[in-house]
Formats: sequence, C-alpha cells, structure tokens
Amino acid sequence: MMLVEETSVPLLALPVAEFKQHLRLGSGFGEDDVQDSVLESFLRAAMAAIEARTGKALIEREFSWSLGFWRDDQGQGLPVAPVSSLQSVTLVDRQGDSAVVAPSAYRLSPDQQRPALRPVGSCLPSIPNEGQVVIHFWAGFGPEWSDVPADLKQAVLLLAAHYYEYRDDTALSGGCMPFGVTSLIERYRPLRIGAVR
Repeated sequence: MMLVEETSVPLLALPVAEFKQHLRLGSGFGEDDVQDSVLESFLRAAMAAIEARTGKALIEREFSWSLGFWRDDQGQGLPVAPVSSLQSVTLVDRQGDSAVVAPSAYRLSPDQQRPALRPVGSCLPSIPNEGQVVIHFWAGFGPEWSDVPADLKQAVLLLAAHYYEYRDDTALSGGCMPFGVTSLIERYRPLRIGAVR
C-alpha cells in the first residue's frame, strides 16, 4: 500500500499572519516578512505531525492510494479522512496496463473517522493478479484554513510555536509532543479495536 499526496497545501492557505500574531512577533518594520519562509516550514511540519497522529487531512488536497488487494471486497476503508470526493478508481495489471472502473460501480461512504469505498453492487471489482488498484480522491476539512476545526487550528499553532521555540534544541528525542497539543487532538485520533477494515 502506498499513499501519495498529489497536491500540497497551497501557501495562501497557510495561516502565516495568524502564526506571527500567536508568536507575538513585532510588526510595522520594513522587514516584516523576513521570517515568512521559516514560519511556513514550521507550520507545514506541525500540520504534517498532527495529520500523521490523527489520520485527518486538515487542508483539502488530492491523494492517490495504491494497494494490491482489498481487505474486504464489500468495502475498503480509506487511509485519511474526511474524504470529500472520489475522483477515480483504476485497476492496473502486472504489465502496467490500466482500466478505469466506471463510477457507477462504486460509491463513497462518508465518515469523519473512517470513510470507505463501497460497491454499488455486491462487491468491489477484482484486482488483477500481481496488479494493483489506484484510488484518487480529495480529502480535507476544506480548501481554506478557516475550514479547519478550531481545536485542530489551535493544536497546529501550539505545535508550530513549540518547533519555533526549540528549533536549536537537539536534546529532545522520541518525537515528543507538548501535552496541550496532545489533548487537543485526542478526540480526532482513530480508535483501533480488533481488525481494521
């Protein structure tokens, strides 16, 4: 299985100005934007860390996911949420020849925790032997920063500020995350009990 982020979060969707206010950086000077690229990198890193912990795409973008078998041909859970639309499902054989599955053969079962690709008929199309299926979809709370839930926005700003504050500290190890961030994202973390579909 391989998940690929086909489009990245656009710069205009990043809350650089809001992050500057959160850090209480000075303003009104001739070089107000001198740190913008650094702040952008900390915001992107914080978003990536929170998305990895929660399984949620914060800002909407396109993904492709390839897998060699269905875990369940009655419905395949998708690796990130929330999914806004399925773009295509393509079967690829071992020679690399592809066939696009008709959109009438599948549907999106939306869910905030575990959206799924479901068949319209009895089961999902068979994946070729030694081949794969590639699913293209759009996931995220929306295209703008304002679409992200307030607690996740606060978590991103807190974590990005933590990265900014401790940018030269190499003593911290093990991927520690500040308690405030952990408590804000806790309700978004997927609960795994038994087999995952």
